[in-house]
Amino acid sequence: MGVQTKRTSTPAPGIEIAPGAPGNGRGNGRHRTSANGSSGSAHEGGGQTAMATAKDYVALTKPRIISLLLLTTLATMFVADPAGPALSTILWTMLGGYLAAGGAGAINHYIERERDARVERTNKRPIASGRISPARGLAFGVALGVAAIVQLALTVNPLSAALAAAGLLGYVFVYTLWLKPRTPQNIVLGGAAGAIPPLVGWAAATGALSAQALWPFAIVFFWTPPHFWALSLLIADDYAKTGVPMLPVVRGERATRHQILGYSALLVAVSIGPVLTGLLGGFYLACAVALGLGFIALAAMLLRNPSRPAARRLYLSSLAYLALLFVAMAVDRAL
Repeated sequence: MGVQTKRTSTPAPGIEIAPGAPGNGRGNGRHRTSANGSSGSAHEGGGQTAMATAKDYVALTKPRIISLLLLTTLATMFVADPAGPALSTILWTMLGGYLAAGGAGAINHYIERERDARVERTNKRPIASGRISPARGLAFGVALGVAAIVQLALTVNPLSAALAAAGLLGYVFVYTLWLKPRTPQNIVLGGAAGAIPPLVGWAAATGALSAQALWPFAIVFFWTPPHFWALSLLIADDYAKTGVPMLPVVRGERATRHQILGYSALLVAVSIGPVLTGLLGGFYLACAVALGLGFIALAAMLLRNPSRPAARRLYLSSLAYLALLFVAMAVDRAL
């Protein structure tokens, strides 16, 4: 028996919130306007309080998704500079990272507005529901992205700004606009954009990139497919409904589960790499092995006994896995 899917969302790429969680907005069908911004009682400025509108703009940045991205950035800063970067550098980097990722998230809301409007969970998002017009949502996202690049260049260094720009542009143009609608390998090929935050952290801490900086990048890169495909098993109906060729829709659930297990094994192998090159030591190795064996076990369980609970368990565990692994990196460098 395959994983029974449920219509929940057509989510944005990268690190995702759990399906079934509240949508990034409020309102209901009676007050919803079209994704093209036609007028209605819930349209921006047409009945909403200033606080509600402000919350909608914050929702466009996808703050829950950004939190894990920023953790990888912060941990990598301490891996790159075990003595610890200056507090001002950390704060400016976190701000720039939030603005860049938030800008990408807002632009994603704009691009995905018509697909979001067609599925139950996401049709209450600010742009899809019409509470924020598409033009204003796009302008907000672009403004955040530009502000991030300028702020990082002025307060951190030009390299971190350039990397943040590359991540934003790659996410929007390479993944969302080009790869996602065209190939079931979209998350593999486009996963590099989501793996940029650790590089931003390394560049912010040191002002340069070394070969060792590729390890945190590679870990996030190989983590993305099993993480996202576990989620895609839960919401495959939404992808089919909106015509997005995600792996479970095109290749089927069993093939997806095999791919999840294969990439999980690759991820664990890559996670050992920083020890082999002398970047990290015994504490990290113990954590990476323990976390990796648990991750592979969950992927194997999903393959043997496919079910919604198994897919959800792997998806949620993947979030904890990445967070704990990056914390272990930073702790190991401090020992």
